[in-house]
Amino acid sequence: SAILYEDDRMLVIDKPSGLAVHGGSGIAYGVIEALRLMRPRAQFLDLAHRLDRETSGCLVLAKRRSTLRALHARFREGEVDKRCLALVHGVFDKKTRRVEAPLRPESGKGGDRVMRVHPDGQAARTDFRCLQSYDSWSLVEAVLHTGRMHQIRAHAASIGHPVAMDRRYGSTTADRELRPLGLRRLFLHAASLAFE
Repeated sequence: SAILYEDDRMLVIDKPSGLAVHGGSGIAYGVIEALRLMRPRAQFLDLAHRLDRETSGCLVLAKRRSTLRALHARFREGEVDKRCLALVHGVFDKKTRRVEAPLRPESGKGGDRVMRVHPDGQAARTDFRCLQSYDSWSLVEAVLHTGRMHQIRAHAASIGHPVAMDRRYGSTTADRELRPLGLRRLFLHAASLAFE
């Protein structure tokens, strides 16, 4: 993991795809456990938020308890500008598209948890902006206004534009086009975070 920013209160790293943010569910360790081992003198180090295991990009860690509380409050109140880049199947018919659809966890294939659009779910909003369209794919920027599990992936799939190489919500048929190009991982990257 590359360090993108660090001061005496926080650390921002570029998390690689395939690495969990924390151990559990059959995973011995994740980013937080590895960083604690690498920094044994750090009195405090904890995750300010989470990223899916398959998602790469900006991950913020707090180096003080007071900073962790402040960051949690900012994430909870929607005061963090979170932007991701994704390659999605299909060509966007509009330059921008807002998806306001509540999400609820359900059991998926093999007992994995998936998020589905459901009226009884938690409120969730993602704004998609098409940056570039290709033959049957679109590169989009997704702005998160809430932080539900798998939110971008579930919302993209719900509007018929699943994220490339998404084994949980995607289209294996569409993804076959990308394998010869060398794409083997979820095409979702947490590109930027901004907050006061």
